[in-house]
Amino acid sequence: MNFSEIPWIAKHTELYRSDPEKAKMWDASEAGGQGQLETLLLTTIGRKSGEPRPSPLIFSEVDGAYAVVASKGGWPTHPHWYLNLVENPRCDLMVGVKQIAAQARVLTGEERARVWTIMCGIYPPYADYQKATEREIPVVMLEPVAAS
Repeated sequence: MNFSEIPWIAKHTELYRSDPEKAKMWDASEAGGQGQLETLLLTTIGRKSGEPRPSPLIFSEVDGAYAVVASKGGWPTHPHWYLNLVENPRCDLMVGVKQIAAQARVLTGEERARVWTIMCGIYPPYADYQKATEREIPVVMLEPVAAS
């Protein structure tokens, strides 16, 4: 399944393009969650297509960067956006109207554990997603870089 084709994800992506300030705060009830959550729009380069691939994601600002979780709802495989970042860690972000060039870094060890705890505090279903899969759900830091 291509997650970008899920109606609420496609709607959120389109809203980010038309009204980024409104899209930044996402109503999680659209996906079975609760409340308003801050989101960003991550654009990776497709590892097979070479085309830009946008993905709206819940995030937290941590240590001057943007933390995101590659949960895919606890499915046994990683989301495409994560696989794209593994192949090419350069990416672009929209955080509301702010556009940011970034470099992705997958967290490990104590740093991953610390940021995982932060992200589960923002969106508690992440803990359930981890229980639903055998893979360790990646935590990724999107670190701003000078645009090239």
